[in-house]
Amino acid sequence: MSLLLDTAPATVEVIPSSSGFGTDNLYTDILIIVLIVVMLALLASALMVNRAMKSIIKITMPELVKEEELKKLANRGWLKRSWNKIMGIRPISEEKDIVIDHEYDGIRELDNPIPIWFNFLFYGTIFFGVVYLFIYQISGIGMNQDQEYAHEMVVAEKERQAYLAASASNVDENTVEFEPDMAVEGKAIFAANCVACHGGNGEGGIGPNLTDKFWLHGGEIKDLFKTIKYGVPDKGMVPWEQTLSPAQIAQVASYIVTLRDTHPANPKEPQGEEVTYGNAEGTTKANDGTGAEKKAE
Repeated sequence: MSLLLDTAPATVEVIPSSSGFGTDNLYTDILIIVLIVVMLALLASALMVNRAMKSIIKITMPELVKEEELKKLANRGWLKRSWNKIMGIRPISEEKDIVIDHEYDGIRELDNPIPIWFNFLFYGTIFFGVVYLFIYQISGIGMNQDQEYAHEMVVAEKERQAYLAASASNVDENTVEFEPDMAVEGKAIFAANCVACHGGNGEGGIGPNLTDKFWLHGGEIKDLFKTIKYGVPDKGMVPWEQTLSPAQIAQVASYIVTLRDTHPANPKEPQGEEVTYGNAEGTTKANDGTGAEKKAE
């Protein structure tokens, strides 16, 4: 028995490679090269014709050529005189006119005038100073350093608020941090959604006491955020991630942190494990209306 292997010829698609020069069209490339050569030839011819015309003019009209040269010399002399005047330079042939009568040991002094550029700079600074004083100190058109600083601080605060508003939705239980400003806003959210279970001052009710050091699911800011976000369905606390935004959850968590050790009236008995707060400063804020801080025991 023989095995017949049918082998079909493989088709290879050849993709033309571009060398980075030309248009991949031979006739177009030749046409472009011819045009470039013709343009260079025309330019060379124009230059040769120009030189030939100048030579013919020199031979046939020498007076005109001489007049043009005199004009060039006059222009150069005017430029040189203007430069010397600006820089306060006097020709050596004119030094005898500005020699001071005083002479010491054969040394004579010249009464050179102050250069124009120096006078321009001197009076220019005076004019600038007067204008600057009027704009920034008298008229109030411009801002002084203190006003600029205050303006920049206002702009920076607006940018900070815009950044916080833009990044607030990106906060989660791993990145949340305590912010006093957020705690102020979180108080209203707490009053609208949490009072029924935890009391108006966090003293507890159906839910646990939020002001003592005993916590069922952790008392740090990240633990609070996680508990609020996912809830505790077994205990009857619904997840709030569908109702509150991440920014609002962070605000409520920050507000709950400020309830530590506030000792409200009629607190609910402790529940859970005692927690030692691990702030970097070792302190916890007390929401007693004075802004004082108490040591976490």
